[in-house]
Amino acid sequence: METSLSSQSEGCETRDKAVNGWHMIEPFNHIVSMYRLSSVAAESLKELGFVVIPSLMPVDRLEHFAEAFDHAVASAIPGDIHIGSTTTRVNDFVNRGRYFDEVYLYEPILAACCQVIGQPFKLSVLHARSVHPNAPEQSLHVDFAHDEQGWPMVGFIIMVDEFRKKNGATRFVPGSHKWTTTPDELATSHQPQMLACGPAGSLIIYNGSVWHGHSANLTNEPRRSLQGAYIRRDAAGWFQQNGRMLPETLDRISELAKYLLAAGQSRDRSLRTAQ
Repeated sequence: METSLSSQSEGCETRDKAVNGWHMIEPFNHIVSMYRLSSVAAESLKELGFVVIPSLMPVDRLEHFAEAFDHAVASAIPGDIHIGSTTTRVNDFVNRGRYFDEVYLYEPILAACCQVIGQPFKLSVLHARSVHPNAPEQSLHVDFAHDEQGWPMVGFIIMVDEFRKKNGATRFVPGSHKWTTTPDELATSHQPQMLACGPAGSLIIYNGSVWHGHSANLTNEPRRSLQGAYIRRDAAGWFQQNGRMLPETLDRISELAKYLLAAGQSRDRSLRTAQ
């Protein structure tokens, strides 16, 4: 039986935000000292494998963010667009304008990385994903198996549209990030599932080893989201970001963003399908 999870705690507690001096000491230790999840959010991520932080993005930014999202998708070159059976993905939102610069720096995401990864980390991918109208549910899967080199991973999803039961909200099998089995090894239809629902502007953070997939979109409209993932800093990334960094992006983003993008590192891996 599916249970809708539509809210959690406020998400993140910030400690001594000396942002201008973050680079004066070891960056990871400084991030750890600055951010931590609230106790409720931390417990949900630990025990369930995911957490929903509702309405993280201010209402006055949502309309402009959605417009920028649609413009970026519409202007993407064919090589950056992947049309799958149930979703369309558009790559490289690091370089698609200032509206997306702050997304991968959201404090609860960085706090979750400190909790789950527990060592220096970097952004592996940031892309748009839209569930097609009338698309069937996606098979349950994991983004990062326990026995895979570079484990663990933290994923995040910004809801550009409201996530509802009928429009393809992401579904999770709570606690499955603790299992050593994968969805391919077990019958998944009878596993308990929870829907991650919330208004537009909400944030989902999840452990990359939790079983998940989008539910069926029973509407005639796409369900839009912006998705990303952080991995260990010494692991190979999923997208060749360093080779694509635009000068205007590097001029615009903060030193913290450059650190989290691991500018200068070149280890990459093939991009794989998320949820």
